[in-house]
Amino acid sequence: MKGKAQKFNTRLIHGGIDGDAQTGAVSVPIYQTSTFRQDGLGESRGYEYSRTGNPTRKSLEELIAQLEGGTAGFAFGSGMAAITTVLALFHSGDRVLISSNVYGGTFRVLDKVFQNFGISYGIVDTSDLKLLESSITSDVKALMIESPANPLLTVTDIAAASEIAHRHGLTVIVDNTFMTPYLQRPLELGADIVVH
Repeated sequence: MKGKAQKFNTRLIHGGIDGDAQTGAVSVPIYQTSTFRQDGLGESRGYEYSRTGNPTRKSLEELIAQLEGGTAGFAFGSGMAAITTVLALFHSGDRVLISSNVYGGTFRVLDKVFQNFGISYGIVDTSDLKLLESSITSDVKALMIESPANPLLTVTDIAAASEIAHRHGLTVIVDNTFMTPYLQRPLELGADIVVH
């Protein structure tokens, strides 16, 4: 099978799995330990505490990156933890444009938490590309899209919206929870960051 491109279902089964070199297991075991042995002070074997990483999570993160067509993947305890981490990339004075039908939790974290840190937001119907472009001002640093948006299933043309956003130097973030990489891969459509 070397040299032949794997189909999505094959990547889903085999992605991120290198097996276990120590035991010969062909799949990654579920590591339930909270701590890992260190050979000396500050001398880890790659892992220290499961809260910062473990082989099981590393395998999952590699699989997610492969399925999305990305360079790296990160696993979080919830979708909102992922969204909060992405929003923490921005600074006081930055503005994020969000789809008018974005997930309520995303709206609330922007409205109730990030505004306290000087990060503002604007709401725009991202399915209206002319309106989207006219809403971009000099303080806008990112565009956050959910398409199709749950529960109304409003669709934004991710490729066209990404093209507009990139012309203005914006980072494009897509919440792909509803579609998953099985049905839609926003990075292939021009997005910079995908969360689900």
